[in-house]
Amino acid sequence: MTAPETPGHRPLAGMRILDFSRLLPGPWATQLLGALGADVVKVEQPVIGDLSRHNYPRYRRDSVYFNTVNANKRSLAIDLSGSTAAEVVPTLVDWADVLVESFRPGVAARLGIDAETVRARKPALIHCAISGFGQTGPLSHIAGHDLVIQAATGVLGCHPPSEAPPDVPGFQSADYAGALMSVVAIQAAWARRLQDGSGCTIDLGMYDALLSMCTMPLASAMSRATGGTGEPRAEVFGSNPRYSTYRTADGGAVAVSLLEARAWESFCRAIGRVDLVRADETAADRLTGHGEHGPRYREAIASYCRQHSRDALVDEMRRLGIAISAVLDPDEALALDHARERGTVAWIDHPAEGRIPQLRTPLHQAGLAASMPRPAPGLGEHSIDFLREAGFDEARIARWVENGTVAQLESHG
Repeated sequence: MTAPETPGHRPLAGMRILDFSRLLPGPWATQLLGALGADVVKVEQPVIGDLSRHNYPRYRRDSVYFNTVNANKRSLAIDLSGSTAAEVVPTLVDWADVLVESFRPGVAARLGIDAETVRARKPALIHCAISGFGQTGPLSHIAGHDLVIQAATGVLGCHPPSEAPPDVPGFQSADYAGALMSVVAIQAAWARRLQDGSGCTIDLGMYDALLSMCTMPLASAMSRATGGTGEPRAEVFGSNPRYSTYRTADGGAVAVSLLEARAWESFCRAIGRVDLVRADETAADRLTGHGEHGPRYREAIASYCRQHSRDALVDEMRRLGIAISAVLDPDEALALDHARERGTVAWIDHPAEGRIPQLRTPLHQAGLAASMPRPAPGLGEHSIDFLREAGFDEARIARWVENGTVAQLESHG
């Protein structure tokens, strides 16, 4: 088993987080805060726990997904759906510096962990509510699923004209935008609290977070909103032949990124097509479809790719320092030599799952985060020890365990 590191030297050492969040945005955010030194206690429902524990594919006990977003935490399994909430929550709030929840608007209030309730008890608390569309507004009652949010922000609407609907994206950009923005918000609130002792209420909508990052997708719309035409638009969505994907001779695919004139010239010289280099190309052309020249560019790139196998083509472009990459499948990406050299994938010894890979935050390279993640906890693995630490007496803990209010991990099975 990987020995846990002493977090005292890390930047968020001393921060104590109650994590009521589930699935992706909240857990990924608190996992990163834990890597930065915070003490994160994940609060889960007994028996079922975080639903992401049950996703496929799975390791021996829990899902791969759960393990990838819940490292660096302890687990408290306690039922807060009944009268126990009023008995437990105030003491948990007294323990915490930060409370993170990801329920739909209204649910946190029923559990007594909404910002108004907990900050009335502890004004210095930092309360972060992560939801799909925020706590207010006409869409606030809609479940925060990534695909719906990508659609509402315009991200899915940027594809080239086609009769087919947009493809479902392979990356959950709304989930991770919300997660990353919540990490920024919590750290900013923590810095201010250290200055003046104040708490903070953070209403973090995944929609707001992703929309704030849509500087490219919404550029033409912002132009039109001020009376402009929005054209030519910034072509980074498939219509630019020099920023697109192509099939290779062996059925593979490559991603071509030849936006700048110098990069385009280097590629053209490498493939013996200097006739495609234009002396009058300007910096403004880089994110366009290249007008009448576009079809010639696309055919030249496609023809070259069709004549070479994927890996041979990429090896040659790598040698020349030209930005063309293989479109890797997930297995290839996990085993990529660059990932190994950069240390972005760590292998850890999990007490229940065995030796498993963990995607590591790049902040470890600067000494800001733990160099090795601590394994994700079993459901209720730390229930008893944490309740003692929080100040509950043995008789009350024993009563909760007996009536099933509190669950504790019995084995690593």
